[in-house]
Amino acid sequence: MPLLKVADLHKRYGRHISVDGISFEIESGRCVALLGPNGAGKTTTLRMLAGLLPPTSGEISFAGNRPGADYRKALGYLPQSPAFYNWMSGQEYVVFAAKLSGMRSREAAERSAAALKRVGLSESARRRISGYSGGMKQRLGLAQALVHRPRLLLLDEPVSALDPIGRREVMELLREIREETTVIFSTHVLHDAEEICDDIILMNRGVIAEQGTLSYLRSQYSLPIIRLYTEKEDKAFRWLEGLVHKPFIVQSQITAGKAIFNVSDVELARREILQEAGKLDIPLLQFEAGSSTLEDLFMKVVGS
Repeated sequence: MPLLKVADLHKRYGRHISVDGISFEIESGRCVALLGPNGAGKTTTLRMLAGLLPPTSGEISFAGNRPGADYRKALGYLPQSPAFYNWMSGQEYVVFAAKLSGMRSREAAERSAAALKRVGLSESARRRISGYSGGMKQRLGLAQALVHRPRLLLLDEPVSALDPIGRREVMELLREIREETTVIFSTHVLHDAEEICDDIILMNRGVIAEQGTLSYLRSQYSLPIIRLYTEKEDKAFRWLEGLVHKPFIVQSQITAGKAIFNVSDVELARREILQEAGKLDIPLLQFEAGSSTLEDLFMKVVGS
């Protein structure tokens, strides 16, 4: 039995359709990436799952309960831009969140201390939140989302606003968290999804364009591919355009100084392209031969 089941979910704002009839199931213990460009409907979907936004139509059922049953106590939620009471300390804020979930003072204090330790904020627990960095605030948001030990954790773009160090810290935390609870996190960063997720739900323009396990999508859409980077000059650009007519080129995408070719025979394509570039003295900056990635699928779906 799936932990979460979504059936024909819609959300409209007047004439604007934000989410247009999506359906999916999530098994317990999985880490699911909700992928898509800005405006795809990811945040609206998460807000409906979190019970913060009523759907226009459709059903959400949790843990086999009837659709519409209140399951919010089993959720942890971190919005994309979490708001804090900056006059509070980190400890006070997490204790406050714990009490809102129904805990008594003693249990709230114990759980909050454990959650703050888990996210690496024990030493800063008594500092005011106004003095926290962006990465610390994001970890504090994770602490409040985890303090009541939710069965399902919903995270909206959890690392989008962080610097590289903060991103790495939060991604490592997510890697640990996914071992003990079910996680759905939205992102438009493909690397983050590939790094820790089991399943992908790819949204575009309010609908689900593709969904499945990461391994399934890779097997379905993995194609031999050649990537070329050249100096941005007319000679190189004309040469790249000429390669399109080669019999082993199945599909091409060319911009200034860059080309991506789906090919029927990667070894033949590698050999002929490199030989021709050498004969014509084409200034190659980079040459890659391999298979298409999740990013290639993402770009194909978003561009369609």
